Amino acid sequence: MLGRMAERGHRAWAESANSALRDAGHRAGGARGAVVEQLSRQSRCLSAQEIAQGLRSEGSKIGLASVYRALELLHGMGLVQRVDLGDGGLRYEPILPGGEHHHHAVCDTCGRVTAFEDERLERDLERLAARLRHSVKAHDVVIHGSCSRCAPARGRAKPA
Repeated sequence: MLGRMAERGHRAWAESANSALRDAGHRAGGARGAVVEQLSRQSRCLSAQEIAQGLRSEGSKIGLASVYRALELLHGMGLVQRVDLGDGGLRYEPILPGGEHHHHAVCDTCGRVTAFEDERLERDLERLAARLRHSVKAHDVVIHGSCSRCAPARGRAKPA
C-alpha cells in the first residue's frame, strides 16, 4: 500500500504517462493503460511477470508479450526506468514527476527489496563523475547483502 504522498506522486505519474502516450499518438487504453494503472498502484519495482500476474488476478486477459511491449514503449518514452537487481531479470518502476531519485538494497537471503534515498551518496557520485571528467546521464546503485531480518546478528551483515 502506498503512503499518501507516494500515492499522489504515482497518481500524477499515471496521468502524465497517459497524457504522454496520447500526445505521442498512442492509445492509452488496453495493455498500455493497464500497465500504467498497475505500476501507479505499486510502491516497489515489478517484473513484467509480476505485472502480468497482477493484471490476471484482476481478471484481465492481457498477455505477457503485451506487457513487455507496453513496458518497452514506456521505457523508450522515459516514463519508466528499468531496474536490474542482479538476479537475472529486470524490474520496472515509474519515473515520477519532480525527479524523485532512489536506489535499492536487495536481501540476497529473502529477496526483500528496499528503496532508499541518500543525498550524500548523490553528492559523492557527482564529485566522482567530475573527478573522472565523465558526463553522467543516469545512475543506479544496488546494494546486495542481508536485511535486518536475515542478518545473523541485528545490524551486522554477512561478509561478502
